[in-house]
Amino acid sequence: MVMTRFDDAAGVVMVWQRLATNVVHRSQWFEVRADSVVRPDGGHGTYTHVVAPASVTVLAIQDDDHVVLTRQWIYTHGGTEWRLPGGAIDDGDADPVAAARRELEEETGLRAQRWERLGQIHGADSLSNHVDHIFLATGLTQGEPSLEPAEADLCVRTMPFCRALDLVRQGMLPHAGSSHALLVMALRRTQK
Repeated sequence: MVMTRFDDAAGVVMVWQRLATNVVHRSQWFEVRADSVVRPDGGHGTYTHVVAPASVTVLAIQDDDHVVLTRQWIYTHGGTEWRLPGGAIDDGDADPVAAARRELEEETGLRAQRWERLGQIHGADSLSNHVDHIFLATGLTQGEPSLEPAEADLCVRTMPFCRALDLVRQGMLPHAGSSHALLVMALRRTQK
């Protein structure tokens, strides 16, 4: 595989070449790969990275402009965190919006009449190929959540949009997709 980068300053195409891939570790959630590569400078090396499935993050806004947030223990960060509803895109999901619908309903019991794609974010480019697809969900109706065993501690809360944005400002919403979604919406609102 050849990966290309265009250098605007020099007008030169810089290329990474993957010569071979070795799967160092595999789990049901991700793979760790060590690729033999040729860098743009012509040097040879090994690039170790994580290959992970894509995920979704849902900015669900109620008619009263309250944002739906979850709070739960995040094992990899060793603490409880605020974040927007979301999760991995499963093999059974037809596309990212189908995963977003499923995750919103599973975690919060909410269904949305209207869905809008807000973009995507790459949270750890040098480490992983992971992509988080970001959606806005409105026209919400309440149902029953269907939490997985690992989500038994998940709490759902709502707060005014401006308060959720304050969480971003204060560094209390460190999840990249969640912060990105709120910032995109805040920018959109200032441009009206």
